[in-house]
Amino acid sequence: MIEELVTAGVALASVGTVYAMAAARVVKQYERGVVLRLGKLRSGVRGPGFTMIVPFVDRLQKVNMQIVTMPVPGQDGITRDNVTVRVDAVIYFKVVSAADAVIQVEDYRFAVSQMAQTSLRSIIGKSELDDLLSNREKLNQGLELMIDSPAVEWGVSIDRVEIKDVSLPETMKRSMARQAEADRERRARVINADAELQASKKLAEAAGVMSEQPAALQLRLLQTVVAVAAEKNSTLVLPFPVELLRFLERAQQPAQQAAPPAPQAHQSSDGTAQPQQSLPEAQQRPIQPQELSAQAQQLLAQWQQSMQEQLPPVETPLDPDFGGSKSGQD
Repeated sequence: MIEELVTAGVALASVGTVYAMAAARVVKQYERGVVLRLGKLRSGVRGPGFTMIVPFVDRLQKVNMQIVTMPVPGQDGITRDNVTVRVDAVIYFKVVSAADAVIQVEDYRFAVSQMAQTSLRSIIGKSELDDLLSNREKLNQGLELMIDSPAVEWGVSIDRVEIKDVSLPETMKRSMARQAEADRERRARVINADAELQASKKLAEAAGVMSEQPAALQLRLLQTVVAVAAEKNSTLVLPFPVELLRFLERAQQPAQQAAPPAPQAHQSSDGTAQPQQSLPEAQQRPIQPQELSAQAQQLLAQWQQSMQEQLPPVETPLDPDFGGSKSGQD
């Protein structure tokens, strides 16, 4: 008798253990459990932790309540301005009602994915290319509203939708590159023209100041010569100074204009003609053009020597018959 009782107790304990193992369920913190008893939804969703169901009668279905990141496959479409593009996106959503996600839709993940692809194609057809490239925030909001409207009935909340990439044909990329290049070239030309206008105004002011002082122009010329000669890799042709050219021009004037009047004889008391007392020889004898040319040559030589001290060696000696001097620099 005792053995029969012990055997029965062991059998009951075994059955109870098997029942408890079959009925025990564990729901994780980020999950919720939906219980269907004989195919009918039980009121109340099982929270996280340990829970029990009736074996072979109840069926517990767990629903993940975390935010799901789902990439939307690239969709080919034609924009409103007739440009073929391929757009990729990503969608973030989560389940807010576990019972609706199980009862209202067969597979809420697949449903959200198909709705996202359809909405993305619709957005491509309603938008222009410039909006897809530069105004994505507005498109993202419109895409989120289009997907969120039917998803609310499925117990799903769309958290965020982002357009990830916009692929353009190669021909369109080249056209846009040429357009950007032309726009930058136009801006560069406008800036260059503005700079030329400002520079011309400043040069006009500088010319007005230099016209008041002729020596300023000569000094500016010498400064330019020094700046060019500092590189030692060019040939420089220098004009004669204006003062020296004027001196040579005065030297070639007719001698009659520079000669004094001839001495006149006066009659003495005894009736003989006597020449008038002559002036000193240096004052009486007019300056000959040859002497002026010699003086010009001497001044020219002095000027050439002073320029050679400041500039590199001269390749060809100065020729007074030529209107300028040529200095070569290695």
